[in-house]
Amino acid sequence: MGGKIVFKEYDPDQLTFLPYKLEELVPTGHPVRIVKQVVDAVDVKPINRKYKGGGASSFHPRLMLKLLVYGYLTNTYSSRKLEEQAAQNVHFMWLLGMKKPDHNTINRFRSEKLSGVLKQIFSQIVLLLEQEGIVSLKEAVFTDGTKIESAANKYTFVWGKNIKANKDKMKAQLDELWGYAQSIAAEELKDTAPLEYSEINPEKVKETISKINAALDDKEDVDKKVKQKLNYAKKHWPESLARYDEQEKLLAGRNSMSKTDPDATFMRMKEDHMLNGQLKPAYNLQISTQEQFILNYTLHQTSTDYQTLSSHIEQYQALYKDLPKAIVADAGYGSDENYGVLARKGIEAYIKYNTFDKEQKDGIKAFSNDSLHYNEAENYLVCPIGQWMAHIGNGQRVTSSGFVQLISLYRAQNCEGCPMRGVCHTTQGNRVVEINHSLRQHKQAAKERLNTEQGINLRKRRPADVEPVFAQLKHNHGFRRFLLKGMSKAEVEIGLLSIAHNLRKWKT
Repeated sequence: MGGKIVFKEYDPDQLTFLPYKLEELVPTGHPVRIVKQVVDAVDVKPINRKYKGGGASSFHPRLMLKLLVYGYLTNTYSSRKLEEQAAQNVHFMWLLGMKKPDHNTINRFRSEKLSGVLKQIFSQIVLLLEQEGIVSLKEAVFTDGTKIESAANKYTFVWGKNIKANKDKMKAQLDELWGYAQSIAAEELKDTAPLEYSEINPEKVKETISKINAALDDKEDVDKKVKQKLNYAKKHWPESLARYDEQEKLLAGRNSMSKTDPDATFMRMKEDHMLNGQLKPAYNLQISTQEQFILNYTLHQTSTDYQTLSSHIEQYQALYKDLPKAIVADAGYGSDENYGVLARKGIEAYIKYNTFDKEQKDGIKAFSNDSLHYNEAENYLVCPIGQWMAHIGNGQRVTSSGFVQLISLYRAQNCEGCPMRGVCHTTQGNRVVEINHSLRQHKQAAKERLNTEQGINLRKRRPADVEPVFAQLKHNHGFRRFLLKGMSKAEVEIGLLSIAHNLRKWKT
């Protein structure tokens, strides 16, 4: 037989001579201590200025910032969950000095007090990392983007093309009604011009419908369907046009938005759980990293990465009054505009262009525009069989971002009977090619830079530096969807997430 079973003493009602200190329950080196240490070191005056003063006392901004940062560090994003943690979790209780803000207070602070100022707090923390020698703001940074779903309902589409199509349809129907009215009431409408498309607005449409109704008022043989259409137009079209005008203002040139979060644009999501690349309202998050620390973050309404780089760099400069030595990014950023922006700012661009990887593997494609020799001194190209292609003019191309590209046109002298004709080009007449010399020069410089020893090293480092950060945020810490609607509030969430990521990594 075994020995006597002995249990440790257990008495939950047992009193202690001295009460426990929460300090004793927080291990040395715990992440919550890093949060306290860092937030105590930053200047929170930018947040203080958001308070009007007067009325009841408020929780200190430093306390609220600690709560949110440690919440995002521990994957606690909901204001109600944060309220629970403040009342139940020893680490939160120690960090807040037993203060217990409710979820409304937490949400107001996050949505209102941190909006527009959190980046100043974030940059201070990055500067602390630099002081520690962990990162360098003047060395190369690695830039990439990912799309994060908005808090909006995913079935609340508003498409810019649909708005234009509906307005076109109204204009066509109004022209039809106007033509009908002129056919039976030409005298009444002789001094009135039909509506132009630029005048398709609620007031003009209402005015035009009234004129048509007045012209047809005393006519006995008016088609009943015309009267019904006019009544419908009078009742619904001005209201619909007013709604379209408001939506076009909110779209601000974008092709889509969500009714429940007008700042969000519909984007194709890689992480779609249905695995069909579904369009969802989202924001394009851009980050620049070094040693997997986030040095800069920006949020954008466009789904294409190349349109984000210029403003992303401008914010970096605004935050730190300095620029990185180099930027390393994938081919999604390789545009004439971006190469030019970085060159003017003195930043080395280790950025691939769209055909770089294929050229590295297979070489430049035969007969492509890039394979044609260019004589810069006399401004002509040489075709694959050695024939001159004379410069015949210049043109412009405007990108979706509004950037103007200068295009030069060249034409071969005689392609008739050329043995290369079938593989060189298939259009009738002599071959004409368009060359963007600025982009050609940028691509050549980028190719040489990327194939240097340093370029190869930076290319290898890029996927190991910036991409794991997205994996941490979205997969390991489950942040795949914003909780708050609107660009400014979503930026606050990304700011808190970035601060939490940096402190988490600093600790480890």
